[in-house]
Amino acid sequence: MRHIAFTDIDDIQVGHAHDLEAGTGCTVVICEKGATAGIDVRGGAPGTRESDLLDPVNLVEQIHAVVLSGGSAFGLDSASGVMQYLEERHIGFDVQVTRVPIVCGAVLFDLAIGDHRTRPDKAMGYQACVNATNRPCAEGCVGAGTGATVGKILGMGRAMKGGLGCHALQVGALKVGALVAVNCLGDVIDPETGGRLAGLLTEDLSGLADTEAVLIASHAEKKNLFAGNTTIGIVATNAVLTKSQATKLASMAHNGYARTMRPAHSMFDGDTIFTLATGHVEADVSVLGLLAARTMERAVVSAIRNATPLFGLKCSTDLSAQSNLVRSGKIGECP
Repeated sequence: MRHIAFTDIDDIQVGHAHDLEAGTGCTVVICEKGATAGIDVRGGAPGTRESDLLDPVNLVEQIHAVVLSGGSAFGLDSASGVMQYLEERHIGFDVQVTRVPIVCGAVLFDLAIGDHRTRPDKAMGYQACVNATNRPCAEGCVGAGTGATVGKILGMGRAMKGGLGCHALQVGALKVGALVAVNCLGDVIDPETGGRLAGLLTEDLSGLADTEAVLIASHAEKKNLFAGNTTIGIVATNAVLTKSQATKLASMAHNGYARTMRPAHSMFDGDTIFTLATGHVEADVSVLGLLAARTMERAVVSAIRNATPLFGLKCSTDLSAQSNLVRSGKIGECP
């Protein structure tokens, strides 16, 4: 088993477009030849496009792109630009008079930072397609991860910067990878060490607190935390899958969320995972599920480790640098 780029998966291209001043963006994964797709929505507050079409009982067998976008429900407009781009290249479901590109999508809420009046739109979706390539994709505060944040249980004043990450593995001829925009309510954990990477900051903003402990302590309070969360991701593979198997793979990949985010799948998150299978290699679905969960957890970690400060929000590397200063004796221990 070896590490590869997400874009090394057969027939996959990735493109980002974003506005750093406004704090928002979108990411498109294009499969011009078509890919069998599935979806599993676990969070209680999702924002999706063409998700019903992925039900195994419905007609269309393949899709041509998935868009991950900021902008909350407004950001679903970015998929229109992806459709235009693909139609111009005669890519899509043949309806005789034209070809209709099948473009699915999901959005996260990033309106609380930057300029909420600027959202990913048709033009930004189109630009993401223009930028799409099979070269290794950028990570961190790019594309759909531009305005992503984590640890928002006590408001944006104690939140941290999230981002976009990806990770992929190859076993023999089989390739499996994950791409994810991390914008969760809670804290992000590295499952390899058990340590917190980012999330709710302590009151003095010097370290990390515990989102789950805050939730438990306030169990009797009714909260309205909708306006701030949702982690959205894609698992891609070159395996041969049916729509039912692709749906199952998306379900199994959610284990990667559960291992890295505390809590995951809350009523305040719209946690969603798409599957794309480009159909080149036969593989056991249980093995695929194991690899999908593993790549997703590493993609989540990569998103946080590649995030950079934006709009005054700290990132994981800020805390690491402070810890190094504490160990070196250059500053006192955090209270």
